[in-house]
Parts: sequence; C-alpha cells; structure tokens
Amino acid sequence: MSLPKNLITIYGRNPVLEALENSNLDIYSLHLSKSNRPSDKLKKIEQLAKRRGIEVKLHSKEQLSRISKNGKQDQGVALDIILNNLVSLDYLRDKNSFRVLALDSITNPQNLGMIIRSATAGNIDAIILQKKGSASLVSALTIKASAGTLFKLPIIQVNSLYKSLLELKKSNIKIVSLSLDTNFELKNFTAPKKAIYILGNESLGVSKEILDISDYKIKIKMNRGVESLNVAVTASLIAFL
Repeated sequence: MSLPKNLITIYGRNPVLEALENSNLDIYSLHLSKSNRPSDKLKKIEQLAKRRGIEVKLHSKEQLSRISKNGKQDQGVALDIILNNLVSLDYLRDKNSFRVLALDSITNPQNLGMIIRSATAGNIDAIILQKKGSASLVSALTIKASAGTLFKLPIIQVNSLYKSLLELKKSNIKIVSLSLDTNFELKNFTAPKKAIYILGNESLGVSKEILDISDYKIKIKMNRGVESLNVAVTASLIAFL
C-alpha cells in the first residue's frame, strides 16, 4: 500500500507527545523501538495513540533509526504525520495579492521555528523553503521553537529557491530582498500586491544570485551602532507590517 502524500516523520519523545496531543493533526502511524525501557512518557504516548486509533508499529533499534533518519536523537520514538499545509507554487499563482516569506538557506532550526511562529501569527500568507541547505522542517528544535504553529501556515518546499523565484517573476510577482547594501528603508517601503520577502542565511545574508534578480532591496535602519538583527526578529518585523 502506498504512503499518503505530504507525509513527514518526526522523532523524539517530547515532539511526538506534543503532536499526539494536538487533535488537529492528521497522524498516520506511531513507530516504537522494541528496546525501549518503560517510562511514564512512553506510556502516555502509547495511550494517546490507542485513544486516537493510531496504528502502533514495533521495530528493532536499527529499523527505527532508518525510519527516523536520526538514530542518535530519536529516543526510540517516531511519528508519521500527514502535513496538510504543504502546498505547491500554484497556491500563489491563484491569489490576487499576498505577502510571503522565502528563506534563503536558513540553517538554524530554532530560527526556522521562530520564523514560522511569527509568520503564522502575523500577516504572512505562506513560507517558501528550499529543501537542500536549510534547517529541517521536522527537527525537534524546529517544532519546539514554532510552538505548535508549524502545521498551521501554508508551506512551499522547493528544490531550488532561485529557479522557483525566476518562475514566479513571470507571473508579475515581485521579489523583495532584505539587504544591508541599500539605502531604501523598510519603513518607507510600499509593498506591491504580490510580494515575496527574501530572508538570507544567518551569516552570509541573501545570496548574490537572488539579490541579482530582486525587484527591490530594502534594509532595516539600525541605531547606536547595531549592525544587524537576528533573522527571526527580522521576520517578525515583516510579518506585522
């Protein structure tokens, strides 16, 4: 039997427990290691799965490591979740106006989680995330930092952010990069109807190839000698414009 589309696997006892406690999540199956020692948390995980009618599968430690793809940190527990908020680029083409965050190689999972949290709480319609070279969407740290909001906002995963942005520009979608190398300030910026704001890597900023295809480059003015803000803080400022 084929697996459902948009299926992701999370691991670790706390993230799995939090997911099972979230009645809004569509959960496919729970995976446990046969070598797990009894504990109150494991007992609660199994009870919640049984209560919700979720299939529980037992595996050897090695088998579970292959499922979680992180045997050192899975703590003998993994959970398959159907992410109903994963959408394609067509989701944007069908909208008349939107404000989107696109993440150019954000590598810190806590930053990724906090960005998702701010975007969900604010006026952001979706997040575009490159699969390779970015923090994992389903790591324990990302899920924890997102405070449960990971599953609420439309997320678009792409193989190449650069190529995806080039494709979107054909639909009159404007690319707005946050950059220190400009005199145009965010507070004076009037956003176009369809805008994608690019947030760059924690150390390197927005890549040159994406800066080169940007329609606008804007910056946040700093006072008292401060050079830059954490990328998650920057995301918050954009989310609540």
